[in-house]
Amino acid sequence: MRSEHEGICYSGYRAGQSPDEGVFPSVDQVAEDLRILAKRWRKIRIYDSGPHAERVLEAIQREGLDLEVLLGAYVRAEVSNHECPWGGVYDDATLEENIAKNEAEIGRAIELATRYPTLVGSVSAGNESTVSWSGNLIPVERMIHHVRRLKAAITQPVTFCENHVPWTGKLAPLVPELDFISVHSYPVWEYRSIEEALAVTAEDQQRVQARYPGVKVAITEAGWTTRSNGRGIEPHNASPELQARYYALLSEWAREHGVLTYVFEAFDEPWKGSDDPDEPEKHWGLFTIDRRPKPAVVELFPELVA
Repeated sequence: MRSEHEGICYSGYRAGQSPDEGVFPSVDQVAEDLRILAKRWRKIRIYDSGPHAERVLEAIQREGLDLEVLLGAYVRAEVSNHECPWGGVYDDATLEENIAKNEAEIGRAIELATRYPTLVGSVSAGNESTVSWSGNLIPVERMIHHVRRLKAAITQPVTFCENHVPWTGKLAPLVPELDFISVHSYPVWEYRSIEEALAVTAEDQQRVQARYPGVKVAITEAGWTTRSNGRGIEPHNASPELQARYYALLSEWAREHGVLTYVFEAFDEPWKGSDDPDEPEKHWGLFTIDRRPKPAVVELFPELVA
């Protein structure tokens, strides 16, 4: 049964496809994915306003699917970040180019939200662009600019999606500009066990909610990878069985507490991270790359079991 308190993050890139290479899933492929997801979730989150987002919205409209989209804006670094462990330092020309690209991306988000007013339920001005380790670092005052531009042009609620840490301090000036706060929680990235996991996620959301009691605080990413080569996540702490346990606990908690929660994510994405097949970034899906359900959702999708 679908719940108004549960959503799922969707990025439809299949084998051989990648936004970095400009190779996107077709509208038919996206429609196939969304027909699967619509059986369990009504709310989906996407990450940009480029070709992938256009095809998602086109597929929803064409198929007549009862889906509501949290539309994203993919924004790049506007300042260098020397604290980023995987490279966040850019020359001035690149940063100037990024600022221009970000303005264009916000413009595309406005255009899509305007073109699909009944499908786009809300819009995020960015994703993980203010946390200390971000490779796409943007100053808070610039995030305020992007949010204000969106709010001046569209009727949908506007948010910003970020790790839980900056919300209780750094992002305080941004909060009054937003219609709701979007928090990310990943206990497995913080070397926490499955026994601790739900309490960690609940605390992440509740800490931010306590800081801003009059503002709705949603969780727009929370999940558990099913494989790891040890990069940031201990291999023993990544498995389909652990993902299933976390997802079950998270879903029950979201319904009981009425907290809108988007699980990360729908399908495995082989383009992400390093070339190592056990790279954890590739394995967060509740479904494999060939659209087979993992244990977390296998009972909900028996028709997709090979």
